[in-house]
Amino acid sequence: MAAKRAERALVAQWRDILALHARTQCELDRALSGHGLCASDFEVLDVLAESPGRDRPSAYRVQEIAERVHLSQSALSRLIARLEKDGLVERGMCPEDRRGVRVGLTAKGRALHGDVLPVQRAVLARMLADG
Repeated sequence: MAAKRAERALVAQWRDILALHARTQCELDRALSGHGLCASDFEVLDVLAESPGRDRPSAYRVQEIAERVHLSQSALSRLIARLEKDGLVERGMCPEDRRGVRVGLTAKGRALHGDVLPVQRAVLARMLADG
């Protein structure tokens, strides 16, 4: 009986985490939509802005970004293509492995990231304050 109660509590806790994640994603999407971004777009820009080589183009390999933003490689490739079309990121060949692609922020991408960063952080603070 106690084991079943513990299991139910564990499942309830997991579902609470999923619900908080879903609510936070929706709030982020709403808040960022006025800037032409969704939460996943911003996550990619944010990862690129935090990269050690952010002052030079092509800071991260696509695989490295995928590990940080938890998107499939195909979904991330489509997202990066859209950000590139909007002039926010640029892609280049990976000098270490010519099959690889590196992605970096453009000046426009850096500027947009800087403008939107406080909006995203405010949503996170509000949504995760009690979480």
